[in-house]
Amino acid sequence: MKKPRASAGLSSQPPGASSPSFLLAQLGAYAASKFAERLRSLKLAPPHAGILGILSANPAITQQRLAATLGMVPSRLVALLDELETRGLIERRANLEDRRRHALHLTEKGRSALDMVGRVSREHSHFLLAALSEDDQRQLAAFLQRAADAHGLTRGVHPGYGLIGGRPTRSTNSSGQDESTVADRPTRRSRQRQPI
Repeated sequence: MKKPRASAGLSSQPPGASSPSFLLAQLGAYAASKFAERLRSLKLAPPHAGILGILSANPAITQQRLAATLGMVPSRLVALLDELETRGLIERRANLEDRRRHALHLTEKGRSALDMVGRVSREHSHFLLAALSEDDQRQLAAFLQRAADAHGLTRGVHPGYGLIGGRPTRSTNSSGQDESTVADRPTRRSRQRQPI
């Protein structure tokens, strides 16, 4: 186990540096960065890996439903799906219930890529949590899941999808209910007729 690095030139820690929320943010940013590095060996980015996992668990999900699940603007999702389809990892098929919609499916190559993502994910988790016993890891996961549930976060979906390509598309209020972000609400000026 590595020793903690001393604060670069600081005589003491800044206020709040040992608070649970700061530590979650600190470790989360570090974990995300290291996971992205590991995925680069597979020529994937974290959003690709997440989409492959969701498609595996929800075969034939429509693009619209996937966009809603991820909290993404559909046009932003299309670019990610195009990248996966170009690589032969997913395919779009006509939805049997509504031919105007596409159902998304993993290909055999996509399932193989997802297996490799699973291996990388397990290695990453082992690396990240090596200082904790298996029992500690189970407890930590239970505590974090309880906190995530209390904030209405969708299980298994990273909230960063809503930030891809711009501002968040939705957020939750203190009751966990979806609400538009300020950027998505019409302003008084936008509701008024603009002069020609």
